[in-house]
Amino acid sequence: MPSDVSAAPRGESGGALLRSELWVLFRRRRTWALLLALAAIPILIAAAIRLSSSPRPGRGPAFLDQVSQNGLFVGVTALIVAIPLFLPLTIGVVAGDTIAGEASHCTLRYLLIAPSGRVRLLVVKYIGAAAFCVAAALTVVVAGTVVGALLFPVGPVTLLSGTTIGVGEALVRFLAIAGYVTVSLLGLSAIGLFFSTVTDVPVGAMAATITLAVAAQIVGALPQLEWLHPWLFSHYWLGFVDLLRDPISWASFGDNALLQAGYIAVFGAFAYARFLTKDILS
Repeated sequence: MPSDVSAAPRGESGGALLRSELWVLFRRRRTWALLLALAAIPILIAAAIRLSSSPRPGRGPAFLDQVSQNGLFVGVTALIVAIPLFLPLTIGVVAGDTIAGEASHCTLRYLLIAPSGRVRLLVVKYIGAAAFCVAAALTVVVAGTVVGALLFPVGPVTLLSGTTIGVGEALVRFLAIAGYVTVSLLGLSAIGLFFSTVTDVPVGAMAATITLAVAAQIVGALPQLEWLHPWLFSHYWLGFVDLLRDPISWASFGDNALLQAGYIAVFGAFAYARFLTKDILS
């Protein structure tokens, strides 16, 4: 796919470069195809339940048995389904293309227009990948809420602690869950950015990012490696269920944010070190 990034004028500010990056990212048909694929997850879940009998409690993803009683649970159920593979896959595609995509289309040299251009470009590319994380999480939650409201009754939500809250408060909590999932994916985005600086082949960076995401979850499922689990970027990915308790338990949110910040710092430094010496003229 040809790059949509045009050469920026010399001296272009970081803000203008960021606006250009976001504009290019969200006008690509590939980006919208990824978001539509994510939106299809809650639609398929809701349609399957609507066209069949309600699943028995304890079978399938968490909250699946509650969807037919309250359509607001479609979004949460879809997130549980999407987090292990579909969300990492889309993040891997976007983050893996950040630098490698420019290099493969020979536009990278035109973007580095100042002595500090490499640092600025890395930051802008990462912010673009993070913006896609926001869009991806919101797509699943919003699509799930809309299709759930169309196909099933909507009413007060019973939390895991047994407390019942109104629809308005439930929607606010679901938005908070989307925020939690966004934070969960920021570490993976930094990993994808690093892989994207290592190669000029976008598919290679995408594949490496997705493979590492899958490998982390496999390791996280092995009790023999339990000592390693708290250090895996995927360890707290499903911790958003704590936002469905009363009172809300913020411990996993804080632990997750701290863990992702560590991955951003480490792999951001790796990306910087690699990109600083990258030959963009070859």
